[in-house]
Amino acid sequence: LPASMYTEIQRERADGGNILTHPDYIDGNPDLIKPKKLLNPVKASKSHQELHRELLMNHKRGLGVESKPELQRVLEHRRRDLLIKQKKEEEEAKKLQSPFEKELLKRHQRLDQLEKEQEKQEDHAPEFIKVKENLRRTSTVTGDEKAA
Repeated sequence: LPASMYTEIQRERADGGNILTHPDYIDGNPDLIKPKKLLNPVKASKSHQELHRELLMNHKRGLGVESKPELQRVLEHRRRDLLIKQKKEEEEAKKLQSPFEKELLKRHQRLDQLEKEQEKQEDHAPEFIKVKENLRRTSTVTGDEKAA
């Protein structure tokens, strides 16, 4: 750096503290086109402006940022109440089952389980045993029809 350039930089730092504080276009030359500040696309968007307007209104009213609009709060409250009602109805339905119904349900489950076990055993049985059982069933059905 030449000495003269160094002294200019030192003077500008002493004046403003930063070299970039004085732009080149302030010299008053009318031929130069002065730059315009660029628009921020986020701030220019309608949704951002609406959100900003809503935040300002909430701030003026004294509402917190975390508070929700009234409609949203009402809808959430209704959903919550509906879920609570459904749970209560399910619990009442379980309580209203008589001991007889409970016993029937247990027996039905046991029968289903036994049928599944029999199906598994039949799958392992040889082919001729399956055919023989089918023949017995058809012969008993035709025999019953003849008796009637």
